[in-house]
Amino acid sequence: MAVPKKRVSHSRTKMRRSINDRLTAPQCSVCPECGEPKLPHHACMSCGKYKSVQAIKVENYTAK
Repeated sequence: MAVPKKRVSHSRTKMRRSINDRLTAPQCSVCPECGEPKLPHHACMSCGKYKSVQAIKVENYTAK
C-alpha cells in the first residue's frame, strides 16, 4: 500500500482543491422569440416558448 513519505501541508492541500472546487457560471443562450437570456434546453421564462411552441403560460406581473 502506498504511504506518503512527507506530510502534505494545509497550504498545498488547499491550493490543489481550489482548482477543482471552483464554481462555473451556467451557460446561457438567447431566446429566438423575445431575445431574453435563457438556459439551454429550457423554456424561456419571459415568453414561455420552447422551440417556437408555447410550452408554459407566463403571467406578466410587476415586481414590488
